[in-house]
Amino acid sequence: MSRTPGPRAVSRAGAALAALALALLPTAPAVAATASAPAAVPASAPAAGPAAAPVAVPGAAPAAAASGAVSAEGKPAVALSLQEAAKGTELTATGTGWRAGTLVMLLVCGQNMIGGTNSCANADGVAVSVAGDGRFTARLPVVAPPKPCPCVVNVTSVNGDQSTVAVPLKITDHPVADLPPESGTARLALLTGVRLKGGDGVLTWFGAPPSRRFTATVGNLGSAPVKDPVFQLGTAHGVFAPQWEEARWKGTIPPGGKAEVGLDVELPAGAHGDYTVSLKYGETVLATQPWGVDRPYGVLLFWGLLLVVIPTALFRLGMAVVDRVRPRPGAPGRHRVAGPPPEGAGAVTARLPRIPDAGVPGPPPAPLPWFTPEPPQAGPPQTSAPSENRPTTKGHS
Repeated sequence: MSRTPGPRAVSRAGAALAALALALLPTAPAVAATASAPAAVPASAPAAGPAAAPVAVPGAAPAAAASGAVSAEGKPAVALSLQEAAKGTELTATGTGWRAGTLVMLLVCGQNMIGGTNSCANADGVAVSVAGDGRFTARLPVVAPPKPCPCVVNVTSVNGDQSTVAVPLKITDHPVADLPPESGTARLALLTGVRLKGGDGVLTWFGAPPSRRFTATVGNLGSAPVKDPVFQLGTAHGVFAPQWEEARWKGTIPPGGKAEVGLDVELPAGAHGDYTVSLKYGETVLATQPWGVDRPYGVLLFWGLLLVVIPTALFRLGMAVVDRVRPRPGAPGRHRVAGPPPEGAGAVTARLPRIPDAGVPGPPPAPLPWFTPEPPQAGPPQTSAPSENRPTTKGHS
């Protein structure tokens, strides 16, 4: 007579095969899912199969519908074949919307998993690989967790995006107690992904305050969740000390979880040069990111145009004043024949300076006192040079 292997033996074999599946994940993604199922199923457990969840228990239909609605949005979801189960039985967990090829771990936990995996039955957990369509099916033994109920089935991806889904489960004959108050300390640490998002616009080129969105992925290494943490953002210019400002991030980071924190940072108007943006939580500086701010050349262009436009405007204004105060033709103080002012081309000609007439001879200029002109010679003027054959008067009487 053959013996049916117990849930503990099956879970140990499933854990061993899950480690082997993790090593051979690209080639055998469904090894752990196939090997984690037991050879025989107890009479109280529903039959395995894709259609077992909605058929075995009528109360499972709302959970399946809810999980289908969540998975339609692209988020991981898990549906249980039983909402209430006794100790020693098995239930079927069906997951949808998970990342293909990842390894997920299923644990039965008490006290809604407050305090982390210390509230879970870790020795009886089941590991299974996600198929290419984002689905998985696992047989999970219902065991008593170390903490009283309310209990949940916690499903977490070991590798990949580390998604977590908790599905409520009522365990028969397991004690129920009030949830303990949240205790412990929260300790945030930087994981990865520090960057500045955003860019400069046209107004920034003309001196508007540059702004960015500082994003970083942080994880909670403590034993208490962090709700709406208050960070401090510091901006430092060059070698100067940073100036800190408080910034609140809306959200909750559970123990052992992570989240991407995004905070807006803004510099004063006209800022340029090398800046450093720092993120601090409590007294610990989590991350720093350099920020090179370009010079607002639009301001220099504005001042250059201003230096050209203002002198030009003043010059035009001065010329207009001079033109207005300049005496017009026919004004008092000039001896001109009275008459109507000229119009058209005559007005332009009247403003031009007058040139003396060249045909009217004027009186000859008076001779200078130290220069006496020679008297005119009698006879015709000499038109040629003296001849060489003409004797000179030198030496002759």
